[in-house]
Amino acid sequence: MAVAIVTGSCGLVGAATVQLLAAKGIDVVGIDNDMRRSFFGAEASTAWQAHELIARHRNYTHRDIDIRDTAAITQEFLRYGRAVVAVVHCAAQPSHDWAARDPMVDFAVNATGTLILLQAVRQHAPQAALVYASTNKVYGDRPNHLPFVERQTRYELDPAHPWAAQGVPEEMSVDATLHSLFGASKLSADVLVQEYGRYFGLRTACFRCGCITGPGHSGAALHGFLAYLVRCAVERRPYAVIGYDGKQVRDNIHAADLAAAFWCFIEHPSAGAVFNMGGGRAANCSVNEAVAAVEAITGRPMALSYTPEARIGDHRWWISNVEKFRTAYPHWAPRYDIGAMLGDIHAGLSERLLAAR
Repeated sequence: MAVAIVTGSCGLVGAATVQLLAAKGIDVVGIDNDMRRSFFGAEASTAWQAHELIARHRNYTHRDIDIRDTAAITQEFLRYGRAVVAVVHCAAQPSHDWAARDPMVDFAVNATGTLILLQAVRQHAPQAALVYASTNKVYGDRPNHLPFVERQTRYELDPAHPWAAQGVPEEMSVDATLHSLFGASKLSADVLVQEYGRYFGLRTACFRCGCITGPGHSGAALHGFLAYLVRCAVERRPYAVIGYDGKQVRDNIHAADLAAAFWCFIEHPSAGAVFNMGGGRAANCSVNEAVAAVEAITGRPMALSYTPEARIGDHRWWISNVEKFRTAYPHWAPRYDIGAMLGDIHAGLSERLLAAR
């Protein structure tokens, strides 16, 4: 019996990972207590995803456990022991703004929760491959110091810069930069995951992701760029564009493509790996471009408001250089571009809202 433990199993990335692993015949234990509802309100709840995963996958077991509960996490690893072949850690508090409201909870979930999980793996399943869903926010606002060119709908990296062709590599420094408290807690966890790989020899990897999206995202104003944008368009809500005149650029990766990348590492793991991961040059857009694309899908204009001041630490431009990962795992390739992602989100959200009515 091969077992995988997925934390945050009902969130966007966790659920996509559960679906992939379950389809491969692995018994999946999902750890998720719907803290997203606590963070962002009822509309961000992942309870619907828990019901779907339980109904669709007979080899999925759901555990309503808080990642900060050392005894409960340890008990799961004692239950399965060396049958655990993979641990995918997606549980997190994911918002800059929310972290500033309650730094103690943010750090406990993101950093201490990760340490609890790492120690459980070290003690009870040291042979397992461990994947950590990290973030490009570990680089803080350092990307904002790159040389940009302002264009009609977006900012773009100066074509003369060596990173212009492929995006930001892992060599970007994490030091002397404004991280936000969320970025600091995620960086703490990121370094811990690396250290348990390098110091203790565990097979660990940090995937430093840009924006992740897909129809399984319970998008909210504080987290979930494309999913929340589509929701506002479908429900005819106003959407607030915050800072940079909407020209800030994000790369986006579909959760299913990210889960496939996780699987590549699980099959052929290493110790203390770090990968920038995202849509790269193949899948990126500015807020303005995303709004235009969603308006084309719905066939009507969106109600927009503009706030001139950007969020603290918000990136003006981010595109991930994914070549390090693609060199290590050349058979991986993303299937979704921005248009396909938006279409998938729109179809999934429309179906969910129709079912709810």
